[in-house]
Amino acid sequence: MNMKRIPIIIDTDPGIDDAVAIGVALYHEALDVKLLTTIAGNVSVDKTTNNALKLVEFFGTGTPVAKGAGQPLCIPYEDASDIHGESGMDGYEFPEPKKNIHPEHAVNAIRETIMNSEEKVTLVPIGPLTNIALFLALYPECKSRIERIVLMGGSASAGNHSPTAEYNIFADPEAAKMVFASGLDITMVGLDVTSHATLTPDNVVAIRDLNETGKMLYSMFQHYRGGSLKTGLKMHDLCAIAYIVKPELFKTQKCFVDVETAGTYTAGTTIVDLKNRYQKEPNATVCLGIDVEAFRAWAIECLAKAR
Repeated sequence: MNMKRIPIIIDTDPGIDDAVAIGVALYHEALDVKLLTTIAGNVSVDKTTNNALKLVEFFGTGTPVAKGAGQPLCIPYEDASDIHGESGMDGYEFPEPKKNIHPEHAVNAIRETIMNSEEKVTLVPIGPLTNIALFLALYPECKSRIERIVLMGGSASAGNHSPTAEYNIFADPEAAKMVFASGLDITMVGLDVTSHATLTPDNVVAIRDLNETGKMLYSMFQHYRGGSLKTGLKMHDLCAIAYIVKPELFKTQKCFVDVETAGTYTAGTTIVDLKNRYQKEPNATVCLGIDVEAFRAWAIECLAKAR
């Protein structure tokens, strides 16, 4: 009997670790990736869109790609090319993509995909949350067609872009605040787990030897400055995919989460009320721990199924 696959939309800013997450998702037997939407984040939206098209052609899946917002809602755009390189996916020479982007803006493409799906769709944002906030604001009637949101972003402790803020939330805190206030079922897969979800040098060599996907990723890993081949490469975005298909890897807690938007030093900080000091109803499931060894084994197993 065929496994019933989970329909998902990945909102992404590829990005080297995004490429790993997309590759695993496209080939995972439990997932049906209906759409990739792009956002300005690691690099500009033109570059992230081009990167998404390159990945879809490399993986040969024909998944539609829709271009999204090029700027945050309220603040100036700030990229992360110092981590991912000038193109966002430095290190591997992809051919220029032949595939055309979806004719609609990402926000409209999300609506179209959700409304045409026979089942509720899970949204998986692994970049800044601008597209998702705009979608929810423009099409609130679609909320009933969303199963849940599983996002990579935030932190219940320290940040990685500022002392307290994780990059995806920092990049558009107003959008993040809107998403957490949406009333939807939200899981926050943040730095408390993703900073520990590393691939070791031995893991990276094992991935290189798997297949063409492994060779491609290995080439890009040489240019990934978010970690080191000596100390371990952080697989932030892959954790969101892992949570959907293998939630037993994670320790979680339901709690109230909000986003600071105006602090001189704290803008983009996720306020995670682990001790219920504000006496507010929980609005998110927050990932706080991960079985790192099991995650590494799962990642290699999944990538072995790619081309």
